[in-house]
This record gives sequence, C-alpha cells and structure tokens, in this order.
Amino acid sequence: MTNTASPALHTPPAAPAEAAAFFAARLTFQADASDVRASLDSGDPGFVLIDSRGIAGWQQGHVGGAVHLPTADIPARAASLLDRQVPVITYCWGPGCDGATRAALALARLGYQVKEMIGGIEYWIREGFPVESLAGTEQAEADPLTTPLGSITCAC
Repeated sequence: MTNTASPALHTPPAAPAEAAAFFAARLTFQADASDVRASLDSGDPGFVLIDSRGIAGWQQGHVGGAVHLPTADIPARAASLLDRQVPVITYCWGPGCDGATRAALALARLGYQVKEMIGGIEYWIREGFPVESLAGTEQAEADPLTTPLGSITCAC
C-alpha cells in the first residue's frame, strides 16, 4: 500500500529483496571516511588509498599514507604504483565532486578491485581526521553535524 499523500512515497519503496540487493551492492562500491580511518589506524588496512586530485589539492591537504594518483595519470602510472591483488579505495574533494568515481572507473577498467570513499577529503576533514600538507600535519575540530565528537566512528 502506498501513501499517495506523502511526497516521499509518491514512488513506493522497492520490495525488500530488491532493496537488500541494492544496499548490499552500494556497500561493495563505497566506504565511508570513518571506516577508512579505522582501517588505516589498524596498521593493516588491506587496501591502498588513492587521492585522485591534482597537485594543488594534494599539497593543500591529503590523507596520510594515501598515494597521489590524479585521475588523468591512472592509465600511465597505475601499474607502476599498484598491485592488482590489493584493493584500492579512491577519494577526491567531496560529495559535490565525481572525481573519485571517475578514478574508480578508470582503475576498474584496468582490472583493479576498487571502492570509493564517500564524502572525500571534505568529510575526512569534517570528521576531525588529520591531513598532511606542505605545512605538516593539520587537524580541524570535528563537525558535530557529521560525527559524534570524540569518536572516530558513528557506531551506526
């Protein structure tokens, strides 16, 4: 039964099995910043993190331990930097940028297992995680609209 008075339900939800398949698929393509951080902090994340932005963005601030591989350079440089047996997670600027998606597509076409970090460097910074820059390591206060203060995970 659909509630036609509800704008949110003008298009009814998918059947539970279809919804389960869709949401399971999303998790195979994406990871969030807090899960990436927790994985990196473990010392054995099981993936290589790729910053797909240009040099100006990289120098402005990037995730420590990330590999700088701008999207345009992937075809020429990926094989010399990455092992096809190790999954890759890409990030770019943020939710308003599809650079991480384009980088992930380029890597997938080259045979890499790949996910993208949703939220990009914007949400990494907004969640209060450190970045490396020309000035050294910097860390902003966490934005309480994006993460619980004092925690690296939202525990959801």
